[in-house]
Amino acid sequence: MNDLPVLSVTELVTAFREVVETALPPCCVEGEVSNCRRSPAGHYYLTLRDSQAEIGAVIWKSAALRMKFQPQDGMQVLATGALQVYVARGTCQFIISRLMPQGLGELELAFRQLKEKLAAEGLFEAARKRQIPRIPRRIALVTSPTGAAVRDMIQVITRRWPSARIVIVPVRVQGEGAAQDIARALHGVHLIPGVDVVITGRGGGSLEDLWCFNEEIVARAIAACRVPVISAVGHETDVSIADLTADRRALTPSEAGELVVPSAHDLRAALSQLAGRMVQVITGRVERMRLRLQVFESRAVMQRPATLIDERRQRCDDLGERAVRAIRLLVERRHQQLASISASLHALSPLQVLSRGYSVTRRDDDHLVRSIADVAPGDVLVTRVADGTISSTVLSSRTLHGLPSSDQPLNG
Repeated sequence: MNDLPVLSVTELVTAFREVVETALPPCCVEGEVSNCRRSPAGHYYLTLRDSQAEIGAVIWKSAALRMKFQPQDGMQVLATGALQVYVARGTCQFIISRLMPQGLGELELAFRQLKEKLAAEGLFEAARKRQIPRIPRRIALVTSPTGAAVRDMIQVITRRWPSARIVIVPVRVQGEGAAQDIARALHGVHLIPGVDVVITGRGGGSLEDLWCFNEEIVARAIAACRVPVISAVGHETDVSIADLTADRRALTPSEAGELVVPSAHDLRAALSQLAGRMVQVITGRVERMRLRLQVFESRAVMQRPATLIDERRQRCDDLGERAVRAIRLLVERRHQQLASISASLHALSPLQVLSRGYSVTRRDDDHLVRSIADVAPGDVLVTRVADGTISSTVLSSRTLHGLPSSDQPLNG
């Protein structure tokens, strides 16, 4: 046993790595994904397993960026890569350079995953869709300047609306970097003066050819675009993420040209029809007014307007006479009331009493004499009779019994 070589742990693991990495060339491994997680640096760490064994696996960021879908637990995959020994821990892991889903294409799976993600965020909701302008001032075409799609759109737009103003924003619509080009164009298209609608898209092709319109960066750029966006990607059967996110989807680029502007011919026909209806309405209204005017003119008052004035003048005279009679009757009633009141006052007048033989006596200080107690011998009295006054001096006074009120003689 002492003849066996003595190795350090590092030497042992290094020898293990050389044996493993040289003995087994790169291969494809089929299995199920579990314990999948993404690090902040962008790497994926996961476990590949089957019914009897499992092995740890890594997808470095450089390889992860090339993947169209996101690996998830429970997904059946075909992983291409090679074994690698991590010397620091003495563990063996499978380094994945390419990952393909089993049973469902890579692009189809990526499409479904992104569709579910964006739908959950509400990017496909009809409530956030904007109205396309009826007659846009300027139309921006975010597409390839050399493709057949741009020619079809320009031809349809100018045929339907000859005065349309079009600006082409050239971008790549296929291959690496195409999605970034489209997103940059959509983020800055509002800076073009007068642009109030955008068409982005391309002609038909395979799913790989159209894939840039299924990228998340393009979908978010469409949602963030400051002007309404029409998506026209591929043919009628091709439905992209851009189609679902855009404010309006066109089945083809040619249909996008029909949607973005009205037909000048149809608009002229509609305006002509509207003008005809307006003429009919106005003519009918004028005719009704003319008939009403004829009815007014046929009335007697319109034929002999002086009759109305004479009737009003006679009415005024009648009212005047009635007012005079009413005033006279009121005055007579007031005279009668005044005479009755005057007679009542006359009957109660002191002068009337005096005319019947009565008199009123006052002392010279104007004090009214009502009793013999009010006078004394020597007082000067003024007596008022019906036709004048009498002055006298009190000599004596007697009660109603005829006895003098004072035993002293009165000197007159």
